[in-house]
Amino acid sequence: MPIPGVRPGWVRIRVMAFGINESEATSRVGESDADFTFPRILGIEAVGVVDAVGDGVDLEPGQKVATMMGGLGRSIDGSYAEYAVVEPVNVIPFETSLPWDVVGALPEMLQTAHGALTTALQLQPEQSILVHGGTSTVGLTAIAIAHQLGATIIATTRNPASLDLLKLAGADHAILDNAAFADMVQALAPTVLDAALEFVSATALPTTLSLVRPAGTVCFVGALTGKWTIPDFSPFSIPSGVRLTSYSGTASDLPAAALDRYLKAIEMESLHVAIASTHRGLDGVADAHRALTSGGQPGKHVI
Repeated sequence: MPIPGVRPGWVRIRVMAFGINESEATSRVGESDADFTFPRILGIEAVGVVDAVGDGVDLEPGQKVATMMGGLGRSIDGSYAEYAVVEPVNVIPFETSLPWDVVGALPEMLQTAHGALTTALQLQPEQSILVHGGTSTVGLTAIAIAHQLGATIIATTRNPASLDLLKLAGADHAILDNAAFADMVQALAPTVLDAALEFVSATALPTTLSLVRPAGTVCFVGALTGKWTIPDFSPFSIPSGVRLTSYSGTASDLPAAALDRYLKAIEMESLHVAIASTHRGLDGVADAHRALTSGGQPGKHVI
């Protein structure tokens, strides 16, 4: 591919690192939504340095930046490249001493976890939260952020070997997602579960909703099982007073000040980020996709 030009109002980023995401694997096998068009360079997030700016852009060449969303890798060419051209509204400047392979894991994970906790749930210190599907990359990040906030966290996994990982991320209680998981949650939080993040499936929502107190909120974020809808859904299946919302969000949901706060916490090792593997160069993309879809190692795969 030729190095892309920069039109007025856009910015070109020299890509230094990016994470591999489930949505990119979905696009690769032809199951994307209608906003995805061919031909396309994949990649919905990146970190790097500003390489060139179009007229009217308030960024400087050489600045470290993160970018995500805004059609990246779906309706416009994405981050699986040496350069990406994006709109500045989807660019977040930052400063950090962290290496690129660490920073490259962060944009999409932080944006989704931060937005789901703050915009969708409005989680407060000392509240309790269930993270259903905690070993997903966003789930692990949400656990870490909620722990920093001072919440009490119950997190689930289907793999007994991942219970310690949930605790390492910051969960107060790590439990197996099996037939008894709802009873275990009720035993740990009989009347005070304030919120829940649903990462497993839409069809799991009725159970998750039943575990949250009236005026508490459940946020649907993803579907690790691929079940995004509930057949024959009735709104009356939502318990009275319990709130149901969802989160997809935009880059603007992660303000520069919030990103800076998280970067400093990672530098100080008070915020744990799960990185499954690091691959050097674009030749590593195929291996990273295989590792992602195998599900063998929780955490982010980074190029």
